[in-house]
Amino acid sequence: MKAIIPAAGLGTRFLPATKCTPKELLPVLDKPVIQYVVEEALEPSGVDEVVIVNSHEKPQMEAYFSPDPKFEDYLRAHGKDALAQKVHQAGELPVSFVYQDEPRGLGHAVWCAAQKVGDQPFLVLLGDYFVPDRQMCVRMQEVSQQHGGASVIAVAPVPADQVSRYGIIAGECVGSYGDSGATGEQEGAVWRVTGLVEKPAPEDAPSRLFIVGRYLLSPRIMDLLATQGKGAGGEIQLTDSMERLLEEEQMYALVVDPDEGCDTGTPAAWAATNARLALRDPQMAAAFKEALGDEVKLG
Repeated sequence: MKAIIPAAGLGTRFLPATKCTPKELLPVLDKPVIQYVVEEALEPSGVDEVVIVNSHEKPQMEAYFSPDPKFEDYLRAHGKDALAQKVHQAGELPVSFVYQDEPRGLGHAVWCAAQKVGDQPFLVLLGDYFVPDRQMCVRMQEVSQQHGGASVIAVAPVPADQVSRYGIIAGECVGSYGDSGATGEQEGAVWRVTGLVEKPAPEDAPSRLFIVGRYLLSPRIMDLLATQGKGAGGEIQLTDSMERLLEEEQMYALVVDPDEGCDTGTPAAWAATNARLALRDPQMAAAFKEALGDEVKLG
């Protein structure tokens, strides 16, 4: 099974930093954001390759995931074996690239990887959000298996006045994950999806559950994306093809806690994610607090 990470955007929110460094390569502690997402994508059983949808304007992405034995040898020659091993691991990850050089929407970005996917189900992970324990997609895969291999998306509740910022689902709660006993919008609840709406007005929203950015999709979606017209924002929207998929196949949603993951989509969120992970790291927390000094008091 393949996992797709759309990463062709220019990262304009981070300019001027992203003029030379792709947003996906900005570091969270000692690894770039994209590596966290790749490692998460490889966690579910059966995933053997991660396909990054890149732009030709960002060759640094491909360079990062390429082996660099000369640099590794240099590091080892200077007694930096642990760092050499980290560089080696990044270059050995099963990553390939396809390209989207014109911004035509998330749906088009996913479709760019159609030949890689073939006739198998596949994952889509948005590249500015990662889950440190890597279990969200694993749980989605288990929900899919419990429902005959159906498509599954991760959703989470959002305040009613914010629904116009997201893709929102319609449906009904039909069970729960594992032994959680969750219902409604509680974490662990499982919904059968009956509709999807991209960025609805609050009065038109069919629920308060938004798509978090993790999808396990039927290969049929690629056929639908190939003929998908433009939707919201004049772009090819993945949710529009998912809505069409509902006419042919069942789809389910797993309610998750959005704070289970780390957002890096804005400079403020990226900075907060670095701080959160630094405080969780037993080898870094004390030094991080010391570096902050008296400017910020942290518990």
